Amino acid sequence: MNIYLFIILLILASHYALDLMADLLNMRHIKEDLPPEFDGFYDAIRYRKSQNYLRTTTRFGILTNTISTIITIIFILAGGFNFADRIALWFEFRPIPTGLIFAGIIMIAGRLISLPFSVYETFVLEEKYGFNRTTPKTFINDFLKEIILIIVIGGALFSGILWFFGKTGTAAWAYCWIAVTVFQVFMIFISPYVIMPLFNKFTPMPEGALRTALEEYARSQNFTMKGVFRMDGSKRSSKSNAFFTGFGRSRRIVLFDTLIENHTVEELVSIVAHEMGHYKKKHILKAMIRSFIVSGLMFFMLSFFIENKGLFAAFKMTHLSVYASLFFFGFLFTPIGTLLAIVGNMISRKHEYEADAFAAKTTSNPQAMITALKKLAVTNLSNLTPHPFKVFIDYSHPPVLERIARISTSQKSG
Repeated sequence: MNIYLFIILLILASHYALDLMADLLNMRHIKEDLPPEFDGFYDAIRYRKSQNYLRTTTRFGILTNTISTIITIIFILAGGFNFADRIALWFEFRPIPTGLIFAGIIMIAGRLISLPFSVYETFVLEEKYGFNRTTPKTFINDFLKEIILIIVIGGALFSGILWFFGKTGTAAWAYCWIAVTVFQVFMIFISPYVIMPLFNKFTPMPEGALRTALEEYARSQNFTMKGVFRMDGSKRSSKSNAFFTGFGRSRRIVLFDTLIENHTVEELVSIVAHEMGHYKKKHILKAMIRSFIVSGLMFFMLSFFIENKGLFAAFKMTHLSVYASLFFFGFLFTPIGTLLAIVGNMISRKHEYEADAFAAKTTSNPQAMITALKKLAVTNLSNLTPHPFKVFIDYSHPPVLERIARISTSQKSG
């Protein structure tokens, strides 16, 4: 057997086994008794509902992952990539257009395969537990917009990478790294004004107690921003969230309308204070720097596998190309990407604790932060007692009970 094929199949099987083990341990770790911290927030019926939601979504995730892994392995062994390449080469275009056709075929095939699962998750699973508010029209519009964005934005980026590898020789990986880094920063700036409004409506927060409280808090922290906005998250789901977008004076606070409906002014200020803590502690900047470093490592390693004959033989390819090399290297990079993601999640969980502490301290109201976390967990049917291994592998945020305990401890020590 081709050594690259053996490694890729081993990677796919190992990655699947790791996810499966984390999910099974997580389901077995479900606690039947409601944690005392949530007395008065969860009633017995809703707590059982949250446990059933966890079981249902986990089993669905396992099924989806299983089918996806099997299809990927069959596609590789059956020479699916070579079939797509033969279609792309049939047009006899130059390398970049040919690469775009090849990438388009793979992307469309992947989207079509995942579409039934997305439909079921949205209109059956999420509907069953009272989360779904997406209409068929919204779902179809979202799907089409995502495809168009991938074609326009992804196509432009992919073309640039192919051009650099075709024209700049051994230094191509460095040029690609710089280009992608500039592109990422550019997207961060334009996303709030161009991309996000394609999917949601953002309206300035109307005059009132909430807007006044948020603006006063921002001024107390010398935080310059574009404004406070309300987003129609209820258009798709009853789940709630809040986030910041933009940089410098273009920064804006965004609150889901579902979040505003379920929380008091004090709790919403605490939630915003938490998000502001990420900025003040430079967590956003640090995450961006980590992302830039990882992309640099990825492009450097990729440069050693461009048009590698052994790697192409593993995928039954009859034609060497830069564009296919990018796809094939992705399989080899999976273990490194997984390890980097685990480390990134560890850092992220640490930053969440720091942002919680920032919110509790600067608002002088830690109890509001605790209450907000509890309400968010109940609204989103969050798992209160995830297995430590699942947290280690997948969680970018600490479990809610650990966050509450950390805030409570700081409050007592303060």
